[in-house]
Amino acid sequence: MPKLIKLAGPTGEQAAQWAENTFVNVLDEDAIPDAGDVILSLNRFQAEGDALLSSNSRRVGVRIEPAEEVEALAYDLPRISVVALAFPKYRDGRAYTSARLLRERFKYEGEVRAVGDVLQEQAGFMVRCGFDAFEPNDGATPEAWTKAANRFRHVYQRAVDARPIAADERAQAQAKEGAL
Repeated sequence: MPKLIKLAGPTGEQAAQWAENTFVNVLDEDAIPDAGDVILSLNRFQAEGDALLSSNSRRVGVRIEPAEEVEALAYDLPRISVVALAFPKYRDGRAYTSARLLRERFKYEGEVRAVGDVLQEQAGFMVRCGFDAFEPNDGATPEAWTKAANRFRHVYQRAVDARPIAADERAQAQAKEGAL
């Protein structure tokens, strides 16, 4: 079972820690275990998801590949515990868009997990887009993920993490100076 890192804490001060991965990644050709939490492909979820979700005896997650659209999950998102977004190669950025859509458009509050070719150098960007759990592919530790996720003090664009942008920080500082 892959190691799982989760982030916790306020934006800009998040700390990573090892977490127990209770989910089993079930391939399309494999039988679904009788018990336990599972992550299914989108195709399998669309075929068998209703039955699994109605059982209430397990949590269900869905794995989205880069060419698949998260919009297909819109109706079921309130009942899905994990959306695992796949990075087949570290340079394939389509999962960033999917994470942002889940958080901003669909207001998804469950776990958004990065799986596949996931490297600690991506941590800061992943957090800004809404990822909160990671299966690192590079052997990185939670300490390294904490450092990478909080690497930049200032940001220049608005994102899911709601950190204040540099222009707003500058305007606040100037307003304070003017009030003195």
